[in-house]
Amino acid sequence: MWCSAIRCIVMLILSLLVAPLATPAQQPAKGPRIGILASGVAASTRLSEPFRQGLRELGYVERQNISLTWRYAEGRAERLPELAAELVRLPVDVLVTGAGDRAILALKHATSTIPIVMAVSADPVGTGLVASLAQPGGNVTGLSIQAAEVSGKRLDLLKQAVPQASRVAVLWNASEPSKASELHDTQVAAQALGVTLHSVEVRGPDDFDGALAAIAKERPDALLVFAEPLTLNHQRRIVDFATQHRLPLMSSNKEFAEAGGLMTYGASLPALFRRAAYYVDRILKGTKPADLPVEQPTKFALVINLKTAKALGLTIAQSMLVRADEVIQ
Repeated sequence: MWCSAIRCIVMLILSLLVAPLATPAQQPAKGPRIGILASGVAASTRLSEPFRQGLRELGYVERQNISLTWRYAEGRAERLPELAAELVRLPVDVLVTGAGDRAILALKHATSTIPIVMAVSADPVGTGLVASLAQPGGNVTGLSIQAAEVSGKRLDLLKQAVPQASRVAVLWNASEPSKASELHDTQVAAQALGVTLHSVEVRGPDDFDGALAAIAKERPDALLVFAEPLTLNHQRRIVDFATQHRLPLMSSNKEFAEAGGLMTYGASLPALFRRAAYYVDRILKGTKPADLPVEQPTKFALVINLKTAKALGLTIAQSMLVRADEVIQ
């Protein structure tokens, strides 16, 4: 009898000691959980704050009434399917990515039920991500940057800045689904402008040595870079190459101009990431992705690095400088 009583006391003490240790592990995440598939930590650090800001404006505060769970591919596109499946298994309430159409496709292949918000998509219709911009259908919606449609304008601006450019090298990631249509539209614009394009493909990090060597051998008058996760991850190397070979460089993402490229023209990525929070909010409040039209940017920013222009011996027309949204001195 005494033995039984002692055994009960011991069991009670052990249960009191173990309970506080077990409780935190059993606490659920606060509020809905958002799974975010990112290309890398560096890019996400810059773009995550606009997304968080957009959420805060809609009443969501991380770790108070919403949880953000990140997965990073770190420039390795082959990891995207694995990371997408991992987020789906958690599970999460909404999936978000700004890592390009290849990342969106990885998420779409991983789930047909969890809503997916595209913070950035180059060609959502052409790559089969949505049925149409007005009526996406399925579980994917978000924002498109109109990459192919704007590519001709980008080449036109480059030609205005460098009138003597008759041969332009195009560096692009052929494994990114949307970039073929961007190249096609650039070729159409090139014919109208009397420019000959030299297409140089990369598909992974190991391709840049050969690609840059091919461009150097071709000796073009300028370099056009299609921005997406792979080329952005090698941005510093590409800009250094352009500087070394005195090539005027044009791209869509402002970071290329900030790093020393001649100019960029494209939609504001921070603005798109901030707007992605709106889609998350609507979905959490019950709207189906199929009923949320894909939005397109209404403002495109022209950034000119005047310091680089001077180093290249280029004189940028005052009319172009006045049109620029930002001039880097």
